[in-house]
Amino acid sequence: MNHKLNVNGQTRTVDADPAMPLLWVLRDKLSLTGTKFGCGAALCGACTVHLDGQAVRACVTPISAAAGHRLTTVEDLAAGSDRVGRAVLDAWVAHDVAQCGYCQAGQVMAATAFLKRLPRGHRPSDAEVDAAMSGNLCRCGTYTRIRAAVIDAARALA
Repeated sequence: MNHKLNVNGQTRTVDADPAMPLLWVLRDKLSLTGTKFGCGAALCGACTVHLDGQAVRACVTPISAAAGHRLTTVEDLAAGSDRVGRAVLDAWVAHDVAQCGYCQAGQVMAATAFLKRLPRGHRPSDAEVDAAMSGNLCRCGTYTRIRAAVIDAARALA
């Protein structure tokens, strides 16, 4: 079955079963491999993407749920057109967050969605950042650097 998707601002037509998870549509059908497979059960956050600006787990979100919605991947943030995403990526580099890097796309997508929800100029507390990022796991344990990067990005956006 054909599905029209708005992926990173472009209309894409994908032939896939309506139940196929977005993760596999992105990786296998559209060659957007920045979104990672981690657990396949929406527990780790490695596959986080934005659906109409909301962070969702692509491993459990079927392609049929994305039809008619705006889907954003880490590739779009890396392209630099998203102001909040750019601030997050800059802070990620400044704080040398990534070690193995496997979870980073999902972490960046979660952080970007979080910062976009904040009132303009709001500087989140450590507890707010920890709560917002709690669904994204990091095998390397860079949580303190992740928190510092999110807070720095919020400061840069204020």
